[in-house]
Amino acid sequence: MQTSNTQPSMPQLSDLMQIRYCALFLGVLFLLLGLAGFVSSVSPEIAGVHPGPGYGFVLGIFPTNYFHNAIGILVGLWGLAAFTSLSGSITFNQAFAVIYAIQAIFGLLPITKTFFGTMPLYGNNVWLSLLTAGIAYYYGFVKPGRLRRETGVSANV
Repeated sequence: MQTSNTQPSMPQLSDLMQIRYCALFLGVLFLLLGLAGFVSSVSPEIAGVHPGPGYGFVLGIFPTNYFHNAIGILVGLWGLAAFTSLSGSITFNQAFAVIYAIQAIFGLLPITKTFFGTMPLYGNNVWLSLLTAGIAYYYGFVKPGRLRRETGVSANV
């Protein structure tokens, strides 16, 4: 009688890299959006509408201001830094998913849609926040959990 030796398989390198590339993708995306907000041709101001300094629309779609641009740049740099390690990428993706899901909810509520007057979270920012939060959720919570279940190896190491 043979006993089967069922050891968990090792995670594929591509599975682990997908988690890291998600942090890189989100980092580059938000870094570029943040920088684009400071370029007046990419973020034109709307005639007669001046709710605050630097107010405009990135690519004519996403409402923004200087503070919102600075946050985008910081998040982008955090994503680039997180890409350097698997555990950093998982932490970034998890934090990003939670923060940007909350930001999307804030953008839907009249009292918080400008984050108490500091930056615009409304309009197309809502769906961008939901979309990117969903991507980050998958690569921050679902993918590491699946790897842990299938291989027995914690991706947080």
